[in-house]
Amino acid sequence: MTRRRPIVLGIVGDSAAGKTTITRGLVELFGEDRVTHICADDYHKYDRTERARLKITPLHPDCNYLDILELHLERAHYGQPMLKPVYDHSTGSLVRPEYLVPSEFVIVEGLLGFHTAAMRQFYDVKVFLDPPEDLRRLWKIKRDTAKRGYTAEQVLAEMEKRESDSQSFIRPQREFADIVVQFHPDGGVRSDQADSHLNVRLVLRPTIPHPDLSYLFEPDQSKASGVRLALGRDNGRPVDFLEVDGDVSREHAAELEETMWKHLPDLRPLRADQFGDYNYGTEVRHSDPLALTQLLITYHLLRAYSKDAPIPFARPIAALSRLESVPQEARVEVATEK
Repeated sequence: MTRRRPIVLGIVGDSAAGKTTITRGLVELFGEDRVTHICADDYHKYDRTERARLKITPLHPDCNYLDILELHLERAHYGQPMLKPVYDHSTGSLVRPEYLVPSEFVIVEGLLGFHTAAMRQFYDVKVFLDPPEDLRRLWKIKRDTAKRGYTAEQVLAEMEKRESDSQSFIRPQREFADIVVQFHPDGGVRSDQADSHLNVRLVLRPTIPHPDLSYLFEPDQSKASGVRLALGRDNGRPVDFLEVDGDVSREHAAELEETMWKHLPDLRPLRADQFGDYNYGTEVRHSDPLALTQLLITYHLLRAYSKDAPIPFARPIAALSRLESVPQEARVEVATEK
């Protein structure tokens, strides 16, 4: 009997890019009993005080046990238990580790989840969050002042210290994503519009099969008002761009939702009010672009889960490391080893 392995989703982005919001919605959508959540920030080597003394930011690979994260991704891929470290963001300290047994779906979110080839091979779906920097700055100020005890001046000073590492280590991971998510407002970002009616632009790369949304190319633009699909290039590679306006009508949002669900006839469609919520201060608000983004990710996870054919296992880390040490011209032979 073939054992079904967990489906692993990777969500990567800079600090306050929206990783927790996306993850929380997916956990609520699937149910906590079906999802194992792993935060890559838990793999920090140093606590907040040590980082200040060493003058190193948590965005730098040397500040993280990435080799242990690689091993835990492999264990998650094979459905094996792990003793995961835990980092407490509220105090900036490392606390008691957590024993985890992977569920049907594993969501790994954090800063450096796509940093190495060994990590990247264990994901079924890879998502990178790429909001405009001025919007991310507002999100980070709002979050860190409300939940982590910083002043706005301290947040901005810390972002300045991290900028070099963001540019060197975080943003380059965008290249490896199957889906790039770009929430953005119309026009410039204002402090009073940081969370209101944001549009979303999804870069859909052909590295995974996306649902057929070709009907959005139809000339009757009124039918697709607020939702558009276009062919284009991203960093020189052909992609589809799916855009959803923040004020998209419920009718058009529902049409797109129905189009996605019809590709999964054996699975029960979820109502729009079951996902797409986010916190704005003490309020809980709803965003159709966020809901459609979560639905697209859900589509890919369920598609992988419902495949009739057994899902292939990834190459063990030891084998991958051996492959990377072989000259390029000889890798074809090594890659065919059993």
